[in-house]
Amino acid sequence: MKVTIWKNDNESNERAITRFNKKVQGSRKIIKIRSDRYHKKDATKRYARAAAIMRDHHRARKEKTKFY
Repeated sequence: MKVTIWKNDNESNERAITRFNKKVQGSRKIIKIRSDRYHKKDATKRYARAAAIMRDHHRARKEKTKFY
């Protein structure tokens, strides 16, 4: 889906460009395009498991120190 704007009658070109840029950033298309720029290798089972263990460890540590 493409992003389009219509310039109002009493609107300057700079304001229209600013509005367009905000709309593009709001649609998050730039982030998707940049992330798809290079191929990312899928994580192996071993790496995914280790990452999940570390994630749980960090969450538990954060939860433990939350109320001190």
